Amino acid sequence: MELPLGFSFAGVHCGIKPDDALDLALVLSETPCAAAATFTQNRYAAAPVEYDRRLLSLNREQVQAVLINSGNANAITGALGMAATRRSAEAVEAAFGLSPWSTLVMSTGVIGVPLPVERIEKAMPRLYQALAAEARTFELAARAIMTTDTRPKMAAVRGRVGHAEVTVAGFAKGAGMIHPNMATMLALMVTDAAIAADALQEALNQVVNLSFNRISVDGDTSTNDTVAALANGLAGNSFIETPAGPDFEAFVELLLRVASSLAKAIVRDGEGATKFVTIHVSGLSADEDAHRVANAIAISPLVKTAVFGGDANWGRILVAAGNSGVEFEPKAAKLRISGGPSADAMLPPLLLVSDGEPTSYREADAAQRFAQPELLIDLELGSGPGQSTVWTCDLSYEYVRINAEYRT
Repeated sequence: MELPLGFSFAGVHCGIKPDDALDLALVLSETPCAAAATFTQNRYAAAPVEYDRRLLSLNREQVQAVLINSGNANAITGALGMAATRRSAEAVEAAFGLSPWSTLVMSTGVIGVPLPVERIEKAMPRLYQALAAEARTFELAARAIMTTDTRPKMAAVRGRVGHAEVTVAGFAKGAGMIHPNMATMLALMVTDAAIAADALQEALNQVVNLSFNRISVDGDTSTNDTVAALANGLAGNSFIETPAGPDFEAFVELLLRVASSLAKAIVRDGEGATKFVTIHVSGLSADEDAHRVANAIAISPLVKTAVFGGDANWGRILVAAGNSGVEFEPKAAKLRISGGPSADAMLPPLLLVSDGEPTSYREADAAQRFAQPELLIDLELGSGPGQSTVWTCDLSYEYVRINAEYRT
């Protein structure tokens, strides 16, 4: 995995999780970075979310580190939680000789439990010794932020931006409480591109809208959801000062490739998930309407359980679309289903509904598609230009077990 110039990574055990499990990650740039982030819209925003919002209001051009702990969300913990977040950031800044307000903090885990910040402070020497600009330490950092995840989620791409080669790398965590509007999910992307903070924020906004805001596991958003990006400029490309022009578009494309890969990996690792589902809705008057319909299908428990059982109960898909609040002509609906062992080996699309009525398809053909680990639901609701794609997964017995036993 190719990593951006000037970044180093560490993942260690600090004692938040039991049994020596990795629970603390640090990403450090050798030079200050432009920074951008998007956050949860949940009213119960966690202490690190509030802290990072404050930090970015004060400093968006000189951020140099990101500290992430797992096992404790530090959410709904009051003034003590905010103080613990501040102490965590200050511990990094003191240990690594950084300026004040230069360290973003993220947390994930159980809500409502005080963060044992003294364990994080004591772990600074271990983080210092573990830091390295290697794929191995990059993976350790990715593993250190996991909660119910079964595997780390990582991606990296390299491409030309203007006259220079630019690299974007990122890691993420998330398996449950995943839904648009910052669907418990954390993601960090780092790049050696030279770009202004305002332009980086616009790039991140565009990319999140097309990736992390297009996934749903269970319809719940978390208190801690954060997607952040740091850019240290060491690639030497011509400085991207404004969110316009071919260099900006090339950078957005690289960022989107990483974000989309991470977002899909979150869905594939959804709690208890056995199937990956792509929902494409088209034919409406606006993309926003298509997105609302696709989301309604993605969060429907009836649709998700039918997918888990391999039951070709397509009526649930249309009912979910009809409950979305979007106006469309039901008689215009065309529903196609495809499935396969992977996205590159799908069975031919099967037309189940045309002009709002069932076709004369064979039930065995529909069941064959619904039984596949990859499923594509393609719903056409008219002739308008609006379209959207959302990624989701099925809802299994294992999802219920995981969340019934989360604290025990």
